[in-house]
Amino acid sequence: MKKVISILVLFVCISVNAQDKPKTQIVEASCGQCQFGMKGKGGCDLAVRIDGKSYFVDGTDIHKHGDAHAADGFCSAIRKAEVVGEIKGDRFVASSFKLLPVEAHNEHEGHKH
Repeated sequence: MKKVISILVLFVCISVNAQDKPKTQIVEASCGQCQFGMKGKGGCDLAVRIDGKSYFVDGTDIHKHGDAHAADGFCSAIRKAEVVGEIKGDRFVASSFKLLPVEAHNEHEGHKH
């Protein structure tokens, strides 16, 4: 009987642990103020958009991902990022943030010949 209970407890612990682990997801990332129209403190701050809602990011900084004011920077463009983290209140707390390369656009896309 003790073995059955021990196995059951182990199974429950593994199940609970698996559910709490944040998942990796691809999100839109940009300057909250410049691109997402968010209000907040002055200056430019990194934000992500998840399911249509924007969140300022904790755990990384807008300046850690290149020149924010470059043509492909966060203040000029909305980029894609691979993130792991969770929403806490009105902020996204990132445990991992990887900016994805700019997608190449096909110049002939959408044109009929």
